[in-house]
Amino acid sequence: MIVLAIDTASALCAACVYDAAEARELGRAVLDLGKGHAERLMDVVHDAMMQAGVDFRQLERIAVAVGPGSFTGIRVGVSAARGFAMALKVPAVGVTTLEAIAAQAREEFGAKTVMVALDAGRDEINVAIYDESGALVHGPAAAPLSDVAELARKQSPLLVGSAAQAVAEKAAGLRVGSPGVTADIRFYAMLGSAKQVGKKPKPLYLREADAKPQAGFVLPRITP
Repeated sequence: MIVLAIDTASALCAACVYDAAEARELGRAVLDLGKGHAERLMDVVHDAMMQAGVDFRQLERIAVAVGPGSFTGIRVGVSAARGFAMALKVPAVGVTTLEAIAAQAREEFGAKTVMVALDAGRDEINVAIYDESGALVHGPAAAPLSDVAELARKQSPLLVGSAAQAVAEKAAGLRVGSPGVTADIRFYAMLGSAKQVGKKPKPLYLREADAKPQAGFVLPRITP
């Protein structure tokens, strides 16, 4: 199975082509943008496809990071993945940033219980816990730092993610791994290739967006 994976859930705009049968990456392209994913994603996908030497007609699945992460970035990636899937008549699957980061941690540190903790803003943490095999045992959820630290004390996991150090300082005595906000694009492809095809991927938002419409500035509707 040839998989195209897309990740726009953070400052990175990343794509890779992955051969699931041979468990190897064929090509990739990664840009550290901050913003502007919508304008650059197609170029990134094109570069990954060119490096892989693969035509769109050879793709058999699309995998996409569904968050939690950047509200705008996630929507760009998910929309693109669903568009590719519809045009190519292949399935699209969603992979959370939490499970991808946990998978990368297990590859780096071995089979361990992993807590992924990502800074969600507003003094909250996006958190999930996975066991040694990668099975989800808690979350995904958004919770205050104190609650996440208490959970970490009870579970004694390896802590990874952008909020891992903050949780470790609050919980005390726990090992901290990678502080990243997302995983290497290869892990989205690997996990996406192994998932069962189900509903179309959709963004995973664990709390509301910071930006909200200003109701006071809404113009009244004029009726004839």
